[in-house]
Amino acid sequence: MPKLSAGQRHPVTLTLNGREVRGEAEPRTLLSDFLRHELAATGTHVGCEHGVCGACTVIIDGVPARACLALAVQTDGAQVRTVEGLSPDGGRTLSVLQESFREHHGLQCGFCTPGILMSLDGFLRAQPDADEAALRDMLSGHLCRCTGYVTIVKAAVHAQRRLKEERAHA
Repeated sequence: MPKLSAGQRHPVTLTLNGREVRGEAEPRTLLSDFLRHELAATGTHVGCEHGVCGACTVIIDGVPARACLALAVQTDGAQVRTVEGLSPDGGRTLSVLQESFREHHGLQCGFCTPGILMSLDGFLRAQPDADEAALRDMLSGHLCRCTGYVTIVKAAVHAQRRLKEERAHA
């Protein structure tokens, strides 16, 4: 790994939601800040800045990760998906997960929602047949102060069922 100078900005090139993007970051710049301030991908929210709340969850090279715990320079060359990348057509329509959250009122203030959606996206891709207990366990890594999680779980179960149906018809 190259040595980076603390006071200098360094080039970072990554694939963000399927599109190659470039920016510059100091070695200490968090991925969450880089996404929001350098790349204008503001769907990633910053909550606790300690990796506890889950609001900043993104997918890095296929794996859910807390953007507040990753450094932007660490993602040079990586594939990064944010909530903006969930829509199947660049934002004209909602993804199955997003639509399920809308249908089942899986959000209220919406602050935690992008991170929850990204964790669910990664989880349901990795474990499409997970039971409700496993879904609840995964969701326990996210803090939501509005919903009480009941509607989030309903939305997740509904989305899981719809995704299975889509795979069966594909």
